[in-house]
Amino acid sequence: MSEPHTEDQQDPAEAGPDDAETLRAQLAAAEAKAAENWDKALRAAAELENVRRRMERESAQLQKYALERILGELIGVNDSLELALKAVAGENEETRKHLEGVALTHKQFWQTLERYGVSAVDPLGQPFNPELHEAVSTLESAEVAPNHVLSVMQKGYKLHDRLLRPAMVVVSRAGPTA
Repeated sequence: MSEPHTEDQQDPAEAGPDDAETLRAQLAAAEAKAAENWDKALRAAAELENVRRRMERESAQLQKYALERILGELIGVNDSLELALKAVAGENEETRKHLEGVALTHKQFWQTLERYGVSAVDPLGQPFNPELHEAVSTLESAEVAPNHVLSVMQKGYKLHDRLLRPAMVVVSRAGPTA
């Protein structure tokens, strides 16, 4: 059943011009509020999407560089293997057999490092780059252009695109002009 009609309630069909204006104003206010809420909902959805993308990016970075610390320590083992290979080279037949074993161990070890994204920074002859190289000293050189790497005292290493250890280098400088 319908409720009895009271004087405070007015049938919309009987509404006068002032009541129509009031209804239009209420409708406009409701539409404005709906537009505001829609805008807030769109912004919240966009913010949620940005957070999701940022989390995915950070997760990928964590996975990519999770082994950075241990791999940084293992490159010292690689250096020792390389030094052993240089030290034993050209000795007698017995040491050459040991050398082959060390060479195979070094090759296997290096392949493992490469599988995890480690690469060597060996900048001999390249322009000095302070982001990748650590200058230990400078020497005058007529053969090598100034500000280029003359010799590498210790190779550097990168994990993907991040520096694990800079290469320790000697950099050329221009000699005195006569």
